[in-house]
Amino acid sequence: MGGASSRDQEAETSYCLENETVESSNSSFFTDEELAKLKSDYDTGGVEKVKTVVQQKVTELDNTELNVAVTGQSGAGKSSFINAMRGLRSVDEGAAEVGTVETTMEPTRYKHPNLPNVCFWDLPGIGSLEMPLNKYLKKMKFKKYDFVVIISACRFTENDSKLAKEIKRLGKNFYFVRSKIDNDLDSKRKGGGQFNEEEQLEKIRNDCVSKLQRTGIPSPSVFLISNFDLNLYDFSLLNKALEGDLTNIMKNMYILALPNLNSEIVEKKRKELRKRIWMLAILSGVIGVVPDVSLGCDTGIVIGGIVHFRQCLGLDDSSLQSLAKRAGKPVEDLKAVVTTPLVGGEITPDVINRLAWGAAAVTISAIELTVCFIPVIGSIFGVGSSFLMTYKLLSAALDDLTESAQKVVAAAFGTKNDPNQTSAQ
Repeated sequence: MGGASSRDQEAETSYCLENETVESSNSSFFTDEELAKLKSDYDTGGVEKVKTVVQQKVTELDNTELNVAVTGQSGAGKSSFINAMRGLRSVDEGAAEVGTVETTMEPTRYKHPNLPNVCFWDLPGIGSLEMPLNKYLKKMKFKKYDFVVIISACRFTENDSKLAKEIKRLGKNFYFVRSKIDNDLDSKRKGGGQFNEEEQLEKIRNDCVSKLQRTGIPSPSVFLISNFDLNLYDFSLLNKALEGDLTNIMKNMYILALPNLNSEIVEKKRKELRKRIWMLAILSGVIGVVPDVSLGCDTGIVIGGIVHFRQCLGLDDSSLQSLAKRAGKPVEDLKAVVTTPLVGGEITPDVINRLAWGAAAVTISAIELTVCFIPVIGSIFGVGSSFLMTYKLLSAALDDLTESAQKVVAAAFGTKNDPNQTSAQ
């Protein structure tokens, strides 16, 4: 690929730097203030100064932790919820212990299988003889958690309300989750007679809300879920509430940690992963061409990005095995629908070279760059640069991996699971 003329490069640079407001902080990990500083740094210090700022942001992304506390009454299904959120069954290695009696006497941390910086904490049941409320509030150290999920299997109590008030006082968000909804509906069906499922769900939700209001929570939101099928009931609504409350980086971590339950989650992951591409491309562009590498990009950065994408999209071997077990399908059936060579083996420079054939000849305009989550910087490195090659390779790889992840989800669960549904079909 040939380089652009200096006039073309200046024009593209000027366009993107003047239009940094096209992309708000909603489409990157930078706030509006950080984007303005990034532009200023480039104006005063050039690419090297921008590289330092971007590298700091990448390091922040890699080092940030998301800690989720899960609490509630003994036997409410806290451990089952944590397992479901991590894409595990209770019999899988590393799963939280599930029992009919209180099995957790100390806060227990469970790391996400693919994203170890995302941790779910299984807290002891609130209000038990071993852990009365006043002692519980002191011992659990709620300040260290980013948000708290309060789970009940039947009704929320005064202790739940007191706990929520204390969490709010600490400046943390909390979410009421009513679990085991599938059990409630099954019991209703076995009782005989006709009943409307939507009306029954609304009745359960209203009952929870009214009891919380009586204990002093003015406008509580209660999310109805089944730990054994998160596609049902209010799980998608819970996710939307969480995503709206979390900062950009925390939101990114939470979405990438979700189990692949439906096409909507996979698409959300694609959007979040795309935010990192332009930063990796900038680092590649500053580093320049690695000696003895024919691609014109830093293959180490490209390979690292692809491996990260593959894990987050649930396409590594252990994730496919776990998904197959949860779906009750042979793992070979899931692997059979994968259409990209980026799954199932080691990512090597030779694999990247083959991928480059489809990406190298594509010219990207400044407008396209701005639209594709590259705020402020644009094509400052030129059309034939390592920056653009890395950007195009990672974009193509993410699209290929997302397409295969969508096919895997369809093979695992079929098309019957609608993420917007609120009840079983």
